[in-house]
Amino acid sequence: MFYAVIMAGGAGERFWPLSRRDRPKQFLSLVGERTMLQLTFDRLAGLVPPENVLVVTGVNYIETVRQQLPEIPPENIVAEPCGRDTAAAVGLGALHVLRKDPRGVMAVLPADHYIAHVRRFQSVLQAGVSLAAGGQWLVTMGITPTRPDTGYGYICQGELLEYQDGIPVYRVERFTEKPGPEKARQFLAAGCYLWNSGMFIWRADLIYRLIEEHLPALAAGLAEIGRAMDRGSCQEVLSRVYPGLPKVSIDYGVMEKAPNVLVLPGDFGWDDVGSWPALERCRETEENGNVIEARGVFLETCNSIIHAPGRLVATLGVENLVVVDDGECLLVCRKDRAQELKRLTAALKEAGLEDAL
Repeated sequence: MFYAVIMAGGAGERFWPLSRRDRPKQFLSLVGERTMLQLTFDRLAGLVPPENVLVVTGVNYIETVRQQLPEIPPENIVAEPCGRDTAAAVGLGALHVLRKDPRGVMAVLPADHYIAHVRRFQSVLQAGVSLAAGGQWLVTMGITPTRPDTGYGYICQGELLEYQDGIPVYRVERFTEKPGPEKARQFLAAGCYLWNSGMFIWRADLIYRLIEEHLPALAAGLAEIGRAMDRGSCQEVLSRVYPGLPKVSIDYGVMEKAPNVLVLPGDFGWDDVGSWPALERCRETEENGNVIEARGVFLETCNSIIHAPGRLVATLGVENLVVVDDGECLLVCRKDRAQELKRLTAALKEAGLEDAL
């Protein structure tokens, strides 16, 4: 059986002030009428029945997930007491899949990504499921880069192994961290590097076994949680054990160490929607290159993001700005500094303005 595990526990700080602790990015409608979480679920239509979709999220967001995805069974909402990075979240999701099907294939999909061409995405996903079903391979989706972006990790593809349903399958030679500008240009020119999308497909028993091999402290905690699930006393043990689990990404903890990793190149209009300027890639811009969700006048204004649906906005002679008003807080920053919004939220916290977060 095939299961989708949607990772919906992030904070989305780079979308402040619209993204807050009680409504992070994945629960917002940033690129359409549906929220990012709902769009992720929608992309699985026809591939995964709702009863095989699990959502790993923060304990404070259980009700939000229920409201946004009433189609999935309540028991498929897997609550983390706190965030411990992606290795712990993947391991927790794998525990739940293994209880349903010891040989189940699970796709790990972030809840806050944008994909323009859903059919192409589904074709790559189906090819990945076929490759992973035998229990031998860890499969990841790599995105064909369109620019020398320094905000993504990269995957160096090795030898061409085969074609699966017409899609080329490569061995992964290595994963690389986010590069500097010069290195990113070299990666783009080389033609054998892909962006690391953070989307993975594998058998749940395989990833669990590799966590045991490479992250024994995490595996010990997960085993205790698994035994509690068998006894029906999971919540108390989860609350006690989970905060002490190692905080490490699945990329660093397992993927970079495993020899049996394949990558499928994807060209389906992917974006991780990491900060406000990403909206220019995911939404239509008007004639002056602006993305505007506000009423007002915008004279001699170009290449800017203006989001203030409840406010009248007037701009004159500005360019390359991000202006966001959520009715309570106002953000104004240069577009090329929008990646630094975590600095701003940290400064608000330090200034005693946590109620704005």
